[in-house]
Amino acid sequence: MNYELIISLVKQASEFVFDSSLRESVDMKGSADFVTAVDLKISSFLKEKLAEITPEIGFMSEEEEGEIAKKRWILDPIDGTTNLVYDYNFSSVSLAYFNGSEIEFGVIYNPYNKDIFTAYLGNGAYLNGVRLENAPDRELSDCLIEFGAGSTKKQYADESFAIGKEVFCNCLDIRRVCSSALAIAYTAAGKINGYFERSIKPWDYAAATLMLKETGCFCSDWDGNPIQFENASSYVCGTKKAYDFLFTTVNCNRQ
Repeated sequence: MNYELIISLVKQASEFVFDSSLRESVDMKGSADFVTAVDLKISSFLKEKLAEITPEIGFMSEEEEGEIAKKRWILDPIDGTTNLVYDYNFSSVSLAYFNGSEIEFGVIYNPYNKDIFTAYLGNGAYLNGVRLENAPDRELSDCLIEFGAGSTKKQYADESFAIGKEVFCNCLDIRRVCSSALAIAYTAAGKINGYFERSIKPWDYAAATLMLKETGCFCSDWDGNPIQFENASSYVCGTKKAYDFLFTTVNCNRQ
């Protein structure tokens, strides 16, 4: 498969982020759940282009759920839509190829700063073309930890922030960039050291999960099961020491 072509399509699609007429067309899918014409345009553009070059592969997108094909592209056209709506300039396009049994390729692109993360099964993960080494396994007191709370999942707020408080009291500091794909990719790149969230969708984490695998990081759902790519899942990841602490902490504070 020509992954360089796929990467170029993702970059091309990401230019829709800067179309003000699309960005200002905003609807609500639910409480605190935005969808913009940017999301829809990127999704339709990539669906069409991917169907042209890989017609045998299905398509799964945040903006187009349907029958799940065994082999499929998994797309989040804009991960961090609220950031986009509020001009926070921290969003990403995330695309992964699931070959029927595992993620084979992933790309995550931040169009604002042009950071591009890529990963190839068995052949490493890269940031802006430079291969990523395994992230340093820092002591927890030296770790930056990211967590997702989900503005559409406020029923988990007490649980998530109780965990967040314990993590904050034991690590160096915590972060909330509100793009799960970028947060997990940053973990793979060693820019932060761990991440957890109560419930996220496959398109949020599919590409980034391969990046973790290719850089020696650990991830699972909160029950310790391998991450799957069909339905929403809890998620915890990190370098070994951070992952072990986060996994124990989320399970000691689950409600």
